[in-house]
Amino acid sequence: MAKKFILVCFILGSLILTTGCQYTARKLGGTTTEQLPANTKLVNVTWKENSLWLVTRPMRSDEQPETYEFKESSIFGIMEGKIVIKESR
Repeated sequence: MAKKFILVCFILGSLILTTGCQYTARKLGGTTTEQLPANTKLVNVTWKENSLWLVTRPMRSDEQPETYEFKESSIFGIMEGKIVIKESR
């Protein structure tokens, strides 16, 4: 019974750690995606403690939606996080 409980806890923990949450991507590596509201243009992105801050503005009529990647580059190349930010019309 204890082995089954440990196995279930391990599986649930693995699922939680591999879901696309910002904290997980930043602290443990992996990728998560942020979808901006329609007709919103990304200006800048940064971290403040454990929160992702996005500077946005309204999209002009002559602009096209873009996709951005906010990537971490660590010394040893392990546990690097990536946030993909997508704009839309």
